[in-house]
Amino acid sequence: MARNRYAVLLVACLATFAINLDTNIINVALPALNRELGASTSQLQWIVDAYNLAFAALVLGAGSLGDRFGRRPALIIGLVGFAAASGLGALCETSGQLTAIRAVMGVFAALIFPTTLSIIANAFPDRGERARAIGIWGAVTGVAVAVGPVTGGLLLEHFWWGSVFLALVPFAVLTAALAIRLVPESRDPAAPGIDLPGVVAGSATIGLLVYTIIEAPHRGWDAPLTIAGFAVTAVLAAVFVLIERRAEHPMLDVSVFATRAFTAASLSVTVAFFALFGFIFLVTQYFQFMRGYGPLSTGVRILPVAGTIALGSAVGPMLVSRFGTRPIVMVGLALLGGSFAWIAGSPLDESYLLIVGQMVMMGLGLGLTQVPATDSILSVLPPAKAGVGSAINDATREAGGTLGVAVVGSVYASIFTSHLNDSSLAQLPAGLLAQATSSVGAALDVAQRTGGEPFVHAVQDSFLSAFHIGCIVGAAVCWAGALAASALPGRRRPRVADPEPATVSVPA
Repeated sequence: MARNRYAVLLVACLATFAINLDTNIINVALPALNRELGASTSQLQWIVDAYNLAFAALVLGAGSLGDRFGRRPALIIGLVGFAAASGLGALCETSGQLTAIRAVMGVFAALIFPTTLSIIANAFPDRGERARAIGIWGAVTGVAVAVGPVTGGLLLEHFWWGSVFLALVPFAVLTAALAIRLVPESRDPAAPGIDLPGVVAGSATIGLLVYTIIEAPHRGWDAPLTIAGFAVTAVLAAVFVLIERRAEHPMLDVSVFATRAFTAASLSVTVAFFALFGFIFLVTQYFQFMRGYGPLSTGVRILPVAGTIALGSAVGPMLVSRFGTRPIVMVGLALLGGSFAWIAGSPLDESYLLIVGQMVMMGLGLGLTQVPATDSILSVLPPAKAGVGSAINDATREAGGTLGVAVVGSVYASIFTSHLNDSSLAQLPAGLLAQATSSVGAALDVAQRTGGEPFVHAVQDSFLSAFHIGCIVGAAVCWAGALAASALPGRRRPRVADPEPATVSVPA
């Protein structure tokens, strides 16, 4: 029986690995996409965020689908669709096509990811064993963060940028085959149908918010369209809450957020992945454009943050058993904020050994945050609702990552454009200046062609200022999250619902 449980855990971890590998493998390819597809900073943000946005918008509904119709078929269909979309991604010729394919990949990832946690929750009913299994599942995220950039860099050293998508196809197909063989069927017999109004309202809210943030640097943060976008987002959010409160079977039971511990745990996961995704989006461009490292060298240099995420994820549950959830998550988020603050004070030619220290602090902070907070989210829902609980956890992760790229990337783009317009490049013709402000890669190309060393220094100074301000924003968000995490439980975690009958399991 234990062997069967760990076989299920293996498949869940492999599926999780595929999802997180795609999330991180794309980041090291951003400079290549900038050069070969002519993608601007906002288009790079969309290439990253289209996946995260589709994932975050649909994962709650997808979790309900898995609960009702079976987690095993949901996992298999998601993996096969993910493999097909990845293959198509390698054939794209424009940034718009790639953005669309990334969104399709996000749809299938939304079907996969909540299934992984829900089958773990049902395979490990004992809370202690479940916490250890979730710790392993969380450590896999750290491994994927490590392997993604290195794998992407290795592929880009020898092949074209599409290889980073093509490489995902055999891995996803193999995992689907193992799921067919090893994963037993499980479902919630009382699961309701899809809450279509809730899905539409929730997707529109998240989508408009991200769209407004990403486009704000070009329109202006105080432009009428930007202000209107934020206002309409607030209205849509209120409509979503109203729909969910009145629905007989809501996609998201908003009443669970009345429990402070649940809300604090969800917010902690959101902030942690806000920090990680925002950092990776910027640091890959810093290493390749500012330090001149190749894709593989960049991937290798990101390993410290990845390895320490895995370490923190493994150690976190042990520390929680001794000290409780609250202090561990608060320390984790404080470490994340501290790493951003440290980066914000670093010069352009910072010693790599010090950069390693910054990444170690960041990785430990994220590892100490994600597993205890995830276990806290799952612990307040009964096992039969594991799909919904895991979907809420996944939605907070992806929403955090999406907002991290959108917010940190947009702050960076705003500051970068402003500094370039005030630098020596301002004397360039309007067309060349507009090209330079579209992305750091384009700015360096224009500077090298037109002004030589002085213009290159102007671009580097503009990038560094934008990078530092983006990191200050990241630090502020993390420290605010640490304060909010004070609502988490200590040694004992409350439940918002009484235990329900176990999920019906049908042999495969």
